[in-house]
Amino acid sequence: MSAISANMNRPGAPDLCVAQAIATAVATGLDRLDAQLLLLHVLGKPAHDRAWLLAHDTDALSPAQRATFDTCVQRRAAGEPLAYITGHKEFYGLDLRVDARVLVPRPDTETLVDWALEVLAPATGQLTDTTVLDLGTGSGAIALALKATRPDLTVRAIDYSDDALAVARANAQRLNLDVQFQQGSWLAGVAGKFQSIVSNPPYIAAQDEHLSALTHEPLQALASGDDGLDDLRQIITQAPACLLAGGWLLLEHGYDQAAAVRDLLRAAGFRHVQSRQDLSGIERCSGGQRPQA
Repeated sequence: MSAISANMNRPGAPDLCVAQAIATAVATGLDRLDAQLLLLHVLGKPAHDRAWLLAHDTDALSPAQRATFDTCVQRRAAGEPLAYITGHKEFYGLDLRVDARVLVPRPDTETLVDWALEVLAPATGQLTDTTVLDLGTGSGAIALALKATRPDLTVRAIDYSDDALAVARANAQRLNLDVQFQQGSWLAGVAGKFQSIVSNPPYIAAQDEHLSALTHEPLQALASGDDGLDDLRQIITQAPACLLAGGWLLLEHGYDQAAAVRDLLRAAGFRHVQSRQDLSGIERCSGGQRPQA
């Protein structure tokens, strides 16, 4: 039984107020920000409204709210991602719904979106029929961010998992963003050519010791062969046939894989191969351009 439950179930226990609920959760080892966000979720308040907690720190929680908060604290303490508990994750200014069928979008992946928008920028300010493909879309985060920022883009997104596609389609419908989703295995059988292909594929080595701690996330979206590069190799091999001349392939990868991915891109004939750093200054994305001729 958690500290919150013990306090709640003790005969004659006093009302638990907002400040006490947060303090009790922190005392169990929970990060204070996580405790605040979980309590806002339980109370039906926006995640950005942490000031409300300060203004209402003496407000008492109802027994039902206390029980729900206790359950949320236990789930977070067991390592479940905060976004799975609240069902929400902000990405590139979008409020995405997420659950255990998809990976939680990470802020560092916004680097990939920024780069894609850069290479897709219309020349001389003219909007054209520009197509982009997001491989392994998961929650739809990258595809939806691109479409929300550049409504003129034609955005397609592929995922092997029907469960993930259900999450992505629901996000697109709720956000009223017109993205074309389809089931598939990377670029196999993909028709048409694109100005850019972007992907955040699995890139963790199958025997990586960190995988054992990621028990809540879908394994098929994390691991990729003995060195973590199997899916990246496949995408890089298949991409030239699906890119227009001058089109860009942009890939997210592991913290120590930039050099290997650049080598793979050069071996596949890509030009202007380079990497971009994430918010921590780590080379997290690499890409290259298909030659003009």
